[in-house]
Amino acid sequence: MPPVPGSGLAKGLAVTLRTMTKKSVTAQYPETQPELPPRSRGVIGLFEENCTVCMLCARECPDWCIYIDSHKETVPPAAPGGRERSRNVLDRFAIDFSLCMYCGICIEVCPFDALFWSPEFEYAETDIHELTHERDKLREWMWTVPEPPALDPGAEEPKEIAAARKTADKLAAQHAREQAEEREQAEERQQAGERQQAEARGQAEAWGQATERERTDETGETP
Repeated sequence: MPPVPGSGLAKGLAVTLRTMTKKSVTAQYPETQPELPPRSRGVIGLFEENCTVCMLCARECPDWCIYIDSHKETVPPAAPGGRERSRNVLDRFAIDFSLCMYCGICIEVCPFDALFWSPEFEYAETDIHELTHERDKLREWMWTVPEPPALDPGAEEPKEIAAARKTADKLAAQHAREQAEEREQAEERQQAGERQQAEARGQAEAWGQATERERTDETGETP
């Protein structure tokens, strides 16, 4: 059946009429901040303590907008006779947000959780060079990173948390054993001191009795 002439126009006008009868809602930005989803991609924050300068983020970035500089330092052996080790020290970590396309690959490939998404988006600049954020600026964005969402009640506990809890339990048990051993040693020292005091008192009493007998024998008097 061929379409009725003008039916498309009628449908369009019907949509317009329905929209005209609804109350318009305008977000008064910037006076009213928008409510962003928890996983919004605004800016990338750097947690410098977790970065090992593995360069994975820079190699995987499709825009080549991550710049990393580092140097090696020699770490002395932890125990006498051990070997010296070398470690990478981060000198520069910068992201050029004028090139970044916010794909999130750098965050996904980071094996040590050093990069995080922040929902902050108000960092526009009049100079394009100011969009290259150095590590100090990236560290400031970490304060705006939201907490991770809670796990489902039936979800499996993350391996990192399980390993950390296992280590904490082991350290707590070791600390409890050390405290118990210290208490036992303190009790043994106290008991040894009490025995020494008792022996000293016994020796003093025996010495006093012997002295009294000697004095009695010399004077011939009965005490």
